Amino acid sequence: MRHLVGRSSRAWRGAALAATAAALLALTTACGQDSGDASPNGQNVGNEAPAKDDGYGSGSGSDDGYGADADDAGKGADAEAKSAGQLAVWDSKKLGKVVTDSAGFTLYRFDKDTAQPPKSNCDAACLKAWPAVAADGAKAAPGVDESLLGEVTAADGTKQLTIDGWPMYRYAQDGKPGDAKGQGVGGTWFAAAPDGKKASPAAAGAAPADPAGLSTRKDPKLGEIVVDKNGMTVYRFTKDSAWPIKSNCVGACAEKWPAVAPVDKADTEGIKKKGFMTYNRPDGGKQQTIDCWPLYTFSGDKKPGDTKGQGVGGTWYAASPEGKAVKTSQ
Repeated sequence: MRHLVGRSSRAWRGAALAATAAALLALTTACGQDSGDASPNGQNVGNEAPAKDDGYGSGSGSDDGYGADADDAGKGADAEAKSAGQLAVWDSKKLGKVVTDSAGFTLYRFDKDTAQPPKSNCDAACLKAWPAVAADGAKAAPGVDESLLGEVTAADGTKQLTIDGWPMYRYAQDGKPGDAKGQGVGGTWFAAAPDGKKASPAAAGAAPADPAGLSTRKDPKLGEIVVDKNGMTVYRFTKDSAWPIKSNCVGACAEKWPAVAPVDKADTEGIKKKGFMTYNRPDGGKQQTIDCWPLYTFSGDKKPGDTKGQGVGGTWYAASPEGKAVKTSQ
């Protein structure tokens, strides 16, 4: 009988140890176990040679502001210049009143253009991603003064529609009516209001937009990356760890790279929920993680669409929706 009891006790202890190990493995699996690096096409890439600075300084990024490669031309909205026909108004909850063509595709304006005098600064390469809207046959949206419509000659010779002097474009990556994937691209492209101004909930008299605490945007260089509710790029620090969760950005580093505050899971769009948890920082604050990787913004980014923190020190990279560090191709 003692022999049987001893065997039963050992079996129980063995089962308990196995259950504990399984639970630990499940928790570990919930967090990032690889380097968390990702190339723009989503494939893991090796570590890059570190830069000579300490990784905390200001970096510089480049952006052609186009938002789509030439290969993307022709996807979604027709990449060739064509008339908008009867303009219409789309009442977007986030953007306010947006002008569309007769098929319901969003029309955009480019901050590098000018309205007085009307001038398009989108060159031939740019027009492959942002095809000009032809002026011929365009009619003002209902309730909008027809005299606001005009035309200007685009780089490819198209007589391009203007609204209150601003040249109008479509975006090649908008795949269906109601898409507004071009909004904020490069910090220079914005959906147009029916009067040619930038679409704005405040200007439209609507309630202020309430974007998700964390969401994603399509960056022209990096692909899909995470942004906060203000549209600012969210970053990963490769000197951190996901298991155990640990931030190695403290002190002066934390001033340049502010930790992303906790965000409710319900207040996210397009973000991986596995390993989405809050981390108690060594400085006493709380920090949001994706796949258990701590998240940051960069003080050097001044406006939505900026990615000046990308590649700083060979240790800072924009975060993917899965929590990986998105690295540019070398």
